[in-house]
Amino acid sequence: MEKVLVVGAGGVGSVSVTKMAMHPEIFKEITLASRTVSKCEEIAANVKERTGVTIRTAQLDAMNVADTVALIKETGAELLVNLALPYQDLVLMDACLEAGIHYLDTANYEPEDEAKFEYKWQWAYQERFKEAGLTAILGAGFDPGVTSIMATWVRKHKLEGIRLIDVLDCNGGDNGKPFATNFNPEINIREVTAPARHWENGAWVESPAMTHKYEFDFPAVGKKNMYLMYHEELESLSTHFPEIERARFWMTFGDAYINHVTVLQNVGMTGIEPVMHNGQEIIPLQFLKTVLPDPSELGELTKGKTCIGDIITGPAKDGGAEKTYYIYNICDHEECYAEVGSQAVAYTTGVPAMIGAAMVMNGTWREPGVWNTEQLDPDAFMDMLNTDGLPWQVVELEGHPEF
Repeated sequence: MEKVLVVGAGGVGSVSVTKMAMHPEIFKEITLASRTVSKCEEIAANVKERTGVTIRTAQLDAMNVADTVALIKETGAELLVNLALPYQDLVLMDACLEAGIHYLDTANYEPEDEAKFEYKWQWAYQERFKEAGLTAILGAGFDPGVTSIMATWVRKHKLEGIRLIDVLDCNGGDNGKPFATNFNPEINIREVTAPARHWENGAWVESPAMTHKYEFDFPAVGKKNMYLMYHEELESLSTHFPEIERARFWMTFGDAYINHVTVLQNVGMTGIEPVMHNGQEIIPLQFLKTVLPDPSELGELTKGKTCIGDIITGPAKDGGAEKTYYIYNICDHEECYAEVGSQAVAYTTGVPAMIGAAMVMNGTWREPGVWNTEQLDPDAFMDMLNTDGLPWQVVELEGHPEF
């Protein structure tokens, strides 16, 4: 396999194709496509300047099956990397099946008219991909993605199983803006305003959004307030590791962010139902996205670090008492901008997408079917994290934190 088609020209797409260009031994021909070809061309020029590699660009207007299949055939791509909005996941999976190529994404499908994050739609493709002899990799970003692969690595090398897992996502960066989201505002705000859910004793436990808060001292970042949220890897981890008793996801937010989101929600600006404005139908959240800062353009302004990882407790490999491990990555916003021209939130998603693509391209992850990242062997992926800008650490803790 030599040719890859990347769909999505946001900050994550920019990072992914830049890092792909740094591996010409794996990615011999890269095409970047989106609805906005001018953005693709801008990214291509940046990649050429930084790496000397020329990438192709293409416009994909309708993001439908027919147009995508035509583009796949035109480019000769053998793998499609989907970095577009998650509403497009099923369309692009259908196109891959019709064209006969492999598929990878970073976020699970959700209906455009309902804030519902669930894997059932994509898991339903299992037999179709298996029968076609094709591989589909779901959620190959950081969370989901790296955090799930980290869990598999700990389960393979340190523990006999996972009893407790907490995924902790901290962005300690500051861009100086009164209010801006870390990644696509439409996805970010839908996640934050959705009810919190976690897995415990074989059932989902739901609570109102942003009501469970805990101050945690993050390595290299310091003390930050983190909030209990629902995130898609909780569904896949609890499904594929059935021994898990409790799985939770936490993300940090400053007080100003929480206040802004609360006000926007109270006045209806986070809604996803159509409303009429001056005789035209609009979606409030989509309009809000257009007036908020574009996260892909905040790289030069952002200072500080991210710290993302898992705290995992389970029976020790040696048959002794339970052990707890904290496995995490620290990423510096300014170092990311210097390397690829994007901030660390885009970097921590774009680099894993590139590594996941490399795993498919080189045959490491090529089992036919539809797979979440925790179902795959973690070792080669974890090695590439260390060599491609996202080095990780693992430390043993004295028991699982009480939060």
